[in-house]
Amino acid sequence: MQIPSYLRSASLRCLTLAILIAITAATSAEETYTENPGDAGNGDFVIGPDYKVDPDLTDQGNPKGKYFTFSMPLAESKIFRGDDKTLDPTKPVRVARKIFVYIPAAYKDGTPAPILVTLDGPSRLNLVRNALDNLTISKDPTRRIPAFIAIAVENGGNDSYGSQRGLEYDTMSDRFARFINDEVLPAVLNDPQIKAAYPHIAFTDNPWGKAIMGCSSGGAAALTVGWFRPDLFRRLITYSGTFVDQQDDDAAEEEEYPLGAWEYHSGKKLIETSEKKPLRIFTHVSEFDNRAKDPAETYHNWVMANQRTAAALKAKDYDYRFVYSKATRHCDGKVFEATLADTLIWTWRGYHAE
Repeated sequence: MQIPSYLRSASLRCLTLAILIAITAATSAEETYTENPGDAGNGDFVIGPDYKVDPDLTDQGNPKGKYFTFSMPLAESKIFRGDDKTLDPTKPVRVARKIFVYIPAAYKDGTPAPILVTLDGPSRLNLVRNALDNLTISKDPTRRIPAFIAIAVENGGNDSYGSQRGLEYDTMSDRFARFINDEVLPAVLNDPQIKAAYPHIAFTDNPWGKAIMGCSSGGAAALTVGWFRPDLFRRLITYSGTFVDQQDDDAAEEEEYPLGAWEYHSGKKLIETSEKKPLRIFTHVSEFDNRAKDPAETYHNWVMANQRTAAALKAKDYDYRFVYSKATRHCDGKVFEATLADTLIWTWRGYHAE
């Protein structure tokens, strides 16, 4: 049936008006939300060589939240189906990726919750769960975190050039940010197990209420998510970040970013030459991180890459925290056990519900 032109015009006007109202509401919400985190904990820090587990990352017997797992078949994704032409056929791709969700006891159903997405799930979710149990109810206001929902996302499989994981994490674009926002988050909100326990579960629309954390290429992905889509995520946590040239050579993004994530701090010097973005960024590198003695021209020295990234963040006057850990290696578990509580506290400084 053909719609009369006068009705089409009316429908178009209504649609345009609805879009304008939505944009205005989103803009107004962002403009009215302000926070004052101060500069406590900002800057460069050296830790080690002795490490202890932070008590806030241990089970102290506080009330526990609820833990859920479900799977997302790659074939059902519109963004990462596992069949990209750039993939190396000898590197296996997962049939489905697991999603791990922890909803803390302090969360109240129906409240628009802040979130923390962690990569290479389940990764350090055990430590994050303990931090939530302990620090959401801390009596010390300087060591308190909001009752965010933790979502650990499994990668698509394998590693480095030509892999599904490399495609997701090392590509300089907003593709992974869109995957998390458009596919993973709705899947969490609509999972039957989660909906049965929390019928009115909701996430905040405030990008300052959304954090993302990863290690290695997952760390690079965390920075890239916020860099390309600060309208979605603004609190970024990277450990042993792969800010090196590990983007696939046949990726379309090579034309604009020929050195991959190395471009953040060298080459194009993206951080220093771009307009400052509304981001709060934690970075870390280990003394004996990957290829620590490689010369700059290899574009593959993790220590150099992270030190340069931190220096660029400092030069651009970002709210940043950079930790250099002595006597440790790539994504070293001792570093997480010693620092993750402080990292989460610093990352969420200033956040408040609207």
